Amino acid sequence: MKSTSSETDLARLLQRFFYQRLQQQQHLSARTVASYRDSFRLLFRFAEQHLGRDVSTLCLHDLDASLVLAFLDHLETHRHNCIRSRNARFAAIRAFLHYVALQEPTLLAQVQRVLAIPMKRFERPLVGFLSRDEMEAILAAPDASTWTGQRDHLLFLLLYNTGARVSELISIRRGDVDTQHAQAVQLHGKGRKERVAPLWKRTVHKLDEWMATLSSDKTQPILLNRGGQAMSRSGVEQRLQLAVSQAAAHCPSLKDRRVSPHVIRHTTAMHLLQSGVDLAVIALWLGHEQVTTTHQYLEADLDMKERALASLQPPETMTPRFVPKPDVLAFLDSL
Repeated sequence: MKSTSSETDLARLLQRFFYQRLQQQQHLSARTVASYRDSFRLLFRFAEQHLGRDVSTLCLHDLDASLVLAFLDHLETHRHNCIRSRNARFAAIRAFLHYVALQEPTLLAQVQRVLAIPMKRFERPLVGFLSRDEMEAILAAPDASTWTGQRDHLLFLLLYNTGARVSELISIRRGDVDTQHAQAVQLHGKGRKERVAPLWKRTVHKLDEWMATLSSDKTQPILLNRGGQAMSRSGVEQRLQLAVSQAAAHCPSLKDRRVSPHVIRHTTAMHLLQSGVDLAVIALWLGHEQVTTTHQYLEADLDMKERALASLQPPETMTPRFVPKPDVLAFLDSL
């Protein structure tokens, strides 16, 4: 029996959206569900302040275009979210409203007005990456005589070798590593996608040394913090920033440079590309769903462009000077 309360309609549909649509029907990963959850937390907290009402009194009719537009503006101006984050929050709202339109056809006109709000376009800067000398300086920065230094060296070596995302790296367990036969590591990527990354000999050697100090439990995380737990994303970034500042003493080009774990991921891709590895193979290496995502590395490689320019001979023919036609219609007809 359909509820006559608009307040419970919102709560009821939102719960069904998360449990039935996202988890049961679409079987989305826990990370994706958590991202959707956080988006609605932010939306409802904003709606409380914007409408001056408690979240328990909100109904479906409150989720109109004016509220959503105000929320998106709030994300950028007050929370200082980048456009990508703004679009990701909006994507969660759009997905829910698509579901609402199917379950409550009477709200279709309201839903369509919200869905008519466009995703915001944003500039795509060229990817940043490190030179081989800069990467080697970072690898050499940790103090190998300490436990923390040995772990950090392995951390950076695995980042560079595999091109893994931070979430993939800190999720590596002992059972994911095979240094005896395949000499590879299994990575658990976005959307439950898994891939196997081959390991260099020096990575295998460091892994063998490190795992000899760990328990034999296959669920044991490889990269641990001082508390014996898997490292966090913020922990990885902090250790990398420390290594970059130390490496800058021997490699001046690293001074005042922002190096994130994702920059090392870009570095892996660029060094593979510069070594002549096919773009499709790099896409598989990085876990890109589409090869078009990997094309950004071609755009950023200035050395390859310069080599291509050197191989291109300028035309010997003279280009005639353009003379505009007086009749604009005749000009258009000639195109």
